[in-house]
Amino acid sequence: MNSGVESGSRMKGVSIVKPIVYGNSARFFGKKREEDGHTHSWTVYLKPYHNEDISVYVKKIQFKLHESYANPIRVVTKPPYEVTETGWGEFEVVIKVFFHDPNDRPLTIYHPLKLFQTENNIILGTKNVISESYDEMIFQDPTVMMHSLLTTNRQLTLGAHKHETDFEEQEKSTIKQLNSAKQRIQTEIKELKERLNSSRENIKSFRDEIKKLEKEHEKMDIT
Repeated sequence: MNSGVESGSRMKGVSIVKPIVYGNSARFFGKKREEDGHTHSWTVYLKPYHNEDISVYVKKIQFKLHESYANPIRVVTKPPYEVTETGWGEFEVVIKVFFHDPNDRPLTIYHPLKLFQTENNIILGTKNVISESYDEMIFQDPTVMMHSLLTTNRQLTLGAHKHETDFEEQEKSTIKQLNSAKQRIQTEIKELKERLNSSRENIKSFRDEIKKLEKEHEKMDIT
């Protein structure tokens, strides 16, 4: 049996989901740096949502920075998958994830680097800017090789594994907002239907009144 062919064959109907978090943190120097005008230090990253060593199936992660940086394409081959730099402006970072299985095409993610505080962060007195997102890498019909790698569970850290953003609380808040918006829309639809029905009744009443006046006018013409 050819083990190479076997490992490259697809497992039909199998879907494996790997949650990830990507984004950046940034800190203001307090003033513009004299030598280059930079105002912030920042770190852009991609990491697992759960306590999992994704290097088991991830070969490398490429971060493409703004062209004004020396060597704008940075490649990281092991955790933590991150790049730290300094700068003064915001731009879009292109994150490209390469997998050990060459049959899986690289995954490309776009992250707008955020350096400056939001009004909410200023009110809270937050020193660091955090801009991160939750996403999922979905492996549909993986090869036998990739399936073996994806199901190999190896912890990334022995200690606490947490993110700056409470995504579970964010999800609850989003669901609450969606339900509230749904309820508000349903109420508005109900009110509009009632107004429409009222308008229809008024129109019918006007038409009946017009017919009545027309009949009275016809009677007057006859007499």
